[in-house]
Amino acid sequence: KDDRIVFHEGNIMITEWDVLHPKAKFSHGISCYYMDKGWKISKFLNKKKELVYYYCDIIIALLLWCKITTKNAYIFTDLLADVIIHPDGAVEVVDLGELSDALEDGSITEREIKLALRNLDSLLQVIYSGGLPEMIHFMEEKV
Repeated sequence: KDDRIVFHEGNIMITEWDVLHPKAKFSHGISCYYMDKGWKISKFLNKKKELVYYYCDIIIALLLWCKITTKNAYIFTDLLADVIIHPDGAVEVVDLGELSDALEDGSITEREIKLALRNLDSLLQVIYSGGLPEMIHFMEEKV
């Protein structure tokens, strides 16, 4: 809600943000939404502006026209599956159990699960093929 948009062109949006309740480990960060790919890659930083980790959300981006403000508005839906990339390069896929729990309780559809898994797979292919630094570099050069 309080993200500051610092760049937006086509299917890419970059925001800066502060956490609502700063933690000892991190206090702010930068996020890059790759809306056509269904990814949000966030760089979590501590108070000294040091990298804590990259956190990658699998998302759906929906563009809406708001009649009240007469502006475009985006709604981002988190599809639960996430990837954490640690400073040492270790990759951790997390929250996959939440996908099956969400399907069981009806809070996510089968179509959304399929999309989440496809987008997660494409993100992991980029990471494992060494393509992530280019995406992170793009994010940092725009801020």
